[in-house]
Formats: sequence, C-alpha cells, structure tokens
Amino acid sequence: MTVRATLLTLGLAFNVAALAQHAGGGALPMEPANTDVSDLAALQRGAKYFVNYCFGCHSAQYVRYNRLGADLGLTDAQLVENIMFTGERPFDMMTNAMTDEDAAAWFGIAPPDLSLIARSRGTDYLYNFLRGFYQDDTALSGANNLWLENTAMPHVLWELQGVRRAVFVDRDVDGVVVPTFEHFEPVIPGTLSEAEYDGFVRDIVTFLDYIGEPMQLERRALGVRVIGFLLVFLLIAYMLKREIWKDVD
Repeated sequence: MTVRATLLTLGLAFNVAALAQHAGGGALPMEPANTDVSDLAALQRGAKYFVNYCFGCHSAQYVRYNRLGADLGLTDAQLVENIMFTGERPFDMMTNAMTDEDAAAWFGIAPPDLSLIARSRGTDYLYNFLRGFYQDDTALSGANNLWLENTAMPHVLWELQGVRRAVFVDRDVDGVVVPTFEHFEPVIPGTLSEAEYDGFVRDIVTFLDYIGEPMQLERRALGVRVIGFLLVFLLIAYMLKREIWKDVD
C-alpha cells in the first residue's frame, strides 16, 4: 500500500469515527459520576440496589459475600437477609442462577459479569449509561441508549426514572447531515425525581467502583505512607550527603 493510499484510508477511518460520534452518544458531554468508595452509606445502598435490580441478569463472580460484608460493615445475618439471594454460605461468590444459554435466548447475548466493569469502562460511562435510556419502539426491549446504541439491555430502572423520548435534530457535520441528540421529553413519569434517580444511579456505580478494586482505599493509604517515608528518607540522605562532602566542598 502506497503512502497516499494509507493516508486516504486513515482519513476515511477518522471521518467515519467522527460521524459515528455525532450520530450517537459519543459526542455528548459526559457528566462526572463523582463516586466516593469511602462513603459507607452509599456502598450499602448501592449493594442493595445492585442485588435488587442488576443481580437477576448480571453476576459479580469475583466478589465473596463475606468480604463484601466485612468491608460494608454488615454481619452475616444482615448479609443473608439483605444481600444473599443466591448464595448459600457467606464465603460463596456472587453468582446468579441465569445460564449463558438462557441469557442468549432472551437477550440475544449473555449479560456481562460486572465485577470489573467499572475498571474497564469507567465510572463516568456507567453513570451516564444508566441515565441514558430512551423509548425506542423499533428495539426488542422497547428501549435504546444514547451511550450504547442498539443495546440489548432493557431499561430495568424505567419505573424509577420513567419513560422518555429522545429528540434528535439534523445537523450539518462537515457537509453531512446527521441526527444529533438535543433533549429528552417525558412520556411516563417515574417514581423518583431526576435528582433522586441520579443519586440512585450514583450509589450503584459507587458499589461497582468498589467491587472493581476492594483494596483501593488501603492501596491509596499505603501509597501516602510510602511517599511520606521516601520524602523523609530523601531528607536524611541529603543531610548525610552534605555532612560527608562538606570538607570537599
């Protein structure tokens, strides 16, 4: 392939990517999730919401119930009563009963495990994704998403958020007219206000952020202590160097 052909191919690829961004959710400003894994109350609420709304389809197979209980300040009795809907013992992993075959038959694809989803996609993406559903009568589930076009995931939180219609307008992008998202219009009101729903989603994302790396608070605290030790050691080394070389200077 010549240099000219290579440049033309790259240019076409960039134009296609740009058009795809403007047509879908990629060009939209992403609102920050502002999660705080040190907020124990948010983690407890997020765990409850996760097992009630997400756990029926998605697993968290790298998380043990007893580790979850220890980090969230829950006793074994509280785990069994509020969290453990599928596990039989506190040291079981958080797996659900849905098989990949059944999931593929119902949704067209098996729902992913969510143990590491916050690390792979980022908390901001998850926060905006769960807030980005809109009514789409052409989709099998009746819903689509601004951040993942033609998603196979149904809007399981529709009763809380309500049903909305996305309004798109045609805009000229480098000489090509593409539909661009403008705003939502309510169709059916939800049981939560917009601010309450945003807080609900933020708690779920906070929990997903935590299970992606349960040791992150300890890691950060250890990092601060290590940096502090190195700074003290640097000061001692500098003073020792000055003492040894003072006669040479």
